Amino acid sequence: MTDDTGFTLSRRGALIGGAAAAAAGAVPLDVGAQPATPEPPAPTLPVSFTVNGRKRTLEVDPRVTLLDALREHLSLTGSKKGCDHGQCGACTVMVEGKRINSCLTLAVMHDGDAITTIEGLGRPGDLHPMQAAFVRHDGYQCGYCTPGQIMSSVAVLQEVKDGIPSYVAADLTAAPALSGEELRERMSGNICRCAAYSNIIAAIADVAGADVAGKDIA
Repeated sequence: MTDDTGFTLSRRGALIGGAAAAAAGAVPLDVGAQPATPEPPAPTLPVSFTVNGRKRTLEVDPRVTLLDALREHLSLTGSKKGCDHGQCGACTVMVEGKRINSCLTLAVMHDGDAITTIEGLGRPGDLHPMQAAFVRHDGYQCGYCTPGQIMSSVAVLQEVKDGIPSYVAADLTAAPALSGEELRERMSGNICRCAAYSNIIAAIADVAGADVAGKDIA
């Protein structure tokens, strides 16, 4: 288009000019600008617990999960961060003898508790029976989920020993009987994306020994 002075402005030029003007108007004028006030450091809380038999004391942000406290503050990286939503079981540890997903609980909630991670279960040359069984039965492939699988496996056998029923128990008052169905149900919170499930069940059955004789473990 052309005005009375003969100046020609294309549609493209008008759009570019308008965009430039809008952008310029969005930039605030630096009149008496003050330096940004630094944010205060996040508050911390003390927490003390016994990890793998050793007393540990930390100062942590109250929002820090137990998993992050173990991995980032204590360098116990055997417990894995898989989903960080309590859906895969890779972060399973035992607190006061009970298995939990450590990504779903805060470190400060466990002041005074006894915590066992995969590092405290056994060591090279002195493996826990469940760790040795996983090796014998090739109960792992990539290995990422293996620490959580082993921790849950140990806890499962203790739960059965303690008479804790599962969702597939036909009689909640009867002593749990080990079977393939029972083990698969009790281990269902631990996901193996390599699908080594049958080998994992075989390893648990191996450790259980005579308690599973004649049962449907396949």
